[in-house]
Amino acid sequence: MAKIKPNYAALGRQYNCDPRTIKRYLNNPQAGKRQTNKRRPSKLDPYRDVIKDKYKTCSATAIFYFIKELGYEGGISILRDYCHQLKKAQYQQPVIRVETAPGDVSQVDWKEDLVLYTREHRPITFSLFLYVLGYSRKKFLKLVFDRKQDTLFQCLIEAFQNTGGVPQRIYFDNMKTAVDHAKSSYRKVIWNSRLLNFSKAAGFIPQACRPFRPQTKGKVEALARTVDRIKVYNHEFQDEKALKNIVKQLETQLNHEISQATDQRPEDLWIKEKEYLQPYNPILLNSLVDHDLTRKVSNESMITYLGNKYSVPVKYIGQTVNVKVTDQKLMIYHASRLVRQHYLSDKKLNYHRDDMKEILGTTIFHDLDDDNLAEQVEINLRMFDQL
Repeated sequence: MAKIKPNYAALGRQYNCDPRTIKRYLNNPQAGKRQTNKRRPSKLDPYRDVIKDKYKTCSATAIFYFIKELGYEGGISILRDYCHQLKKAQYQQPVIRVETAPGDVSQVDWKEDLVLYTREHRPITFSLFLYVLGYSRKKFLKLVFDRKQDTLFQCLIEAFQNTGGVPQRIYFDNMKTAVDHAKSSYRKVIWNSRLLNFSKAAGFIPQACRPFRPQTKGKVEALARTVDRIKVYNHEFQDEKALKNIVKQLETQLNHEISQATDQRPEDLWIKEKEYLQPYNPILLNSLVDHDLTRKVSNESMITYLGNKYSVPVKYIGQTVNVKVTDQKLMIYHASRLVRQHYLSDKKLNYHRDDMKEILGTTIFHDLDDDNLAEQVEINLRMFDQL
């Protein structure tokens, strides 16, 4: 006011700040006021409601082309950033762990289209069926080469057999083999009629997982991440049989490792849980599965079904036969002609008497007469029954 030139250095020492700051404030009284940055309008603004409605079920690229038809003139980069912000905010929703009672729940999913290479660098493409009991975390894994509905049913039957019974409810992802229309925020799930018939026969209630909510089936999702451990065997196994053994070895390891959630081994908790699982009728369930399958006859003159071997006539060694299961019988066809039938059995080796006679007669007992050969066949069959 007195037109006296200020001593900026002295004022800076007095107010403990830089002299240049003092000069700026004296020359511009408005400098101390907080500037409020006005938000610039965005080309996304007219379409934000549409994007919020679509981003949970659609990719940013799909939304981009959709809103372009509505008049959007911006680029895809800002759209992707906005979708990322929406998803990040969604993932910050609180999650609580829900524990279930013994025998109440299990979860099912696929680990799809895995590829591993043999020692001879031959690629093998396969999928893994994943099954987890909710209380004990007891796990069942099965290597399969397709994800057809009958394959799903067969895997479930083997899972029931492996875990000792059927839970009250089974959670399915929205897989095409289980549902005809997936569950969404505005529509209930429509179950496949064959799956409903199978669930009624087995005695469980199918449950659908919420889409885009992996916590709904968190136990099987965790298992899907864990089974990546088999990738360490890439280029380290011989064939499909060896790969199946690796999968079963992993299953055993997982069931004997201490769970981070329960601080106990699944195998130990399963001892309690299996008492609460429901019994089931395997013959009835097998009758609901279309077992019209193909098998290649091995050098032992046998085919494998559900882990057990069944004999066929020697002349079909190396050829492909069709297998069909009806009631309690396993029917083997070649070129639409029935060549052998067996009763389904829990025995590992199942020989038809005629096949055993033909095998022995063309190998180690080729020099025996018919009576001695028949006696040797009976001895061998009794031996396999004991095994």
